[in-house]
Amino acid sequence: MASDVILITGGTRGIGAAIARRVAGTGSAVAVTYGRDEAAAVETLAALKATGVPALAIRNRAEDASACAALWDEVDSALGPVTALVNNAGITGRICTFDALEPEVMAEVVAVNLLSPMLLSQVAIRRWLADGTRGRIVNISSVAARLGAPNEYIPYAATKAGIETFTLGLAREVARHGIRVNAVAPGITSTSIHAAGGEPDRVSRVAPAIPMGRAAEPEEIAEAVLWLLGDEAGYVTGETITVSGGR
Repeated sequence: MASDVILITGGTRGIGAAIARRVAGTGSAVAVTYGRDEAAAVETLAALKATGVPALAIRNRAEDASACAALWDEVDSALGPVTALVNNAGITGRICTFDALEPEVMAEVVAVNLLSPMLLSQVAIRRWLADGTRGRIVNISSVAARLGAPNEYIPYAATKAGIETFTLGLAREVARHGIRVNAVAPGITSTSIHAAGGEPDRVSRVAPAIPMGRAAEPEEIAEAVLWLLGDEAGYVTGETITVSGGR
């Protein structure tokens, strides 16, 4: 993986930052995107550069086709041709019952969690087909895709179910070109996403329901992503790996 250029969306906090650090440890160049948290971007970028790899942090939420193309071009220009994409950026929306959720929040969850990864993946596939790159995509899903997240964030769960179906369909479509597409579905993980959704103590509340009795650490999710990006997973495509402590 040392010759790779890997683009990770939402790569400056939580699971995304853990993936970025782990990827940098292999010697690969890393580009991470972020939405609003400039301080986290500065901190993560410094940590990546401290490993000695070329690294870049870009403020870009990839919300439309032009933003996705511009993001890809910026990374290509700064680090070289992108060879792998991790669609990690995501939001839960406000934690509440479905009937209480505002339509505009629902629309934002769909845009960030499902539409943006699809648009950015389309840019990736078009570029890789044009230049013969045997690229890799790893999409970050969630166990919420099969649990449904009732009384918490049903639209988030629905977008993650969509991500898994998208992963399977795209993987089968591009497999003959040597492009692999997979997903990782974390269980509850100790990150700031719970506070952003309005329940900072959610990890403590849910942990007793997990067979292993604890939440995951971001680094544990990152290991699964790293494996899917590597040559060791060269015959794996269209799969969703669940990393959930047995839940």
